[in-house]
Amino acid sequence: MAGSLNSRAQVAVLSVMILLCLTGNNNIVPVTEAIWLNIPSSGTKCVSEEIQNNVVVLADYYVVDEAQPENPSTVSVRVTTPFGNNAHYNENVTHGQFAFTTTEAGNYLACFWLGNQQQGTSTTLSLDWRIGIAAKDWDSVAKKDKIEGVEFHLTRLEASVKAIHDNLLFLKHREAEMREVSEVTNSRVARFSIMSLGVCIVVSVLQLLHLKQFFHKKKLI
Repeated sequence: MAGSLNSRAQVAVLSVMILLCLTGNNNIVPVTEAIWLNIPSSGTKCVSEEIQNNVVVLADYYVVDEAQPENPSTVSVRVTTPFGNNAHYNENVTHGQFAFTTTEAGNYLACFWLGNQQQGTSTTLSLDWRIGIAAKDWDSVAKKDKIEGVEFHLTRLEASVKAIHDNLLFLKHREAEMREVSEVTNSRVARFSIMSLGVCIVVSVLQLLHLKQFFHKKKLI
């Protein structure tokens, strides 16, 4: 009876987590929309995103120049990893795209600045930065594999469940690491306590012997 209740509870928890994924819980399945950046006339405009290791990153960017739509300003872009390595670099372009799979965990930084010929003016840039499941082009997947209706949603649901599973494994690994650290710390504290107790006992015995010798010399006992 207890096993059946536990199984029902696990199914209920999984159902709730899947429902949160489908309703757009950004903490489990990150989904981002395009943002608008005002690139200053001089200097650099940067955005950052904290990303885990082995995660797909996809971004599209393009210049929106209402004053000169036929001849828009150009920008340069550099995307760096948490360790300062270049993940993407492009110069004097009006639009572009970068895509990579992260090999380091931490803050990934994308910086944009105007080309030398546009110094003295500012421009607007649209940036659509997607990571994880959001980086997958579901429309292309649907066309390529002829997935329609329910099958398409099942494929997306499967990917969502896999992301949840990966997060649970990551949390389990972190819990194991913390438990190991706690056990090592407890063991060291126990050894230190035993050593302290031993030192106290030895000091007490030495004090008793010293007092006994002292009283013998004074012929008090």
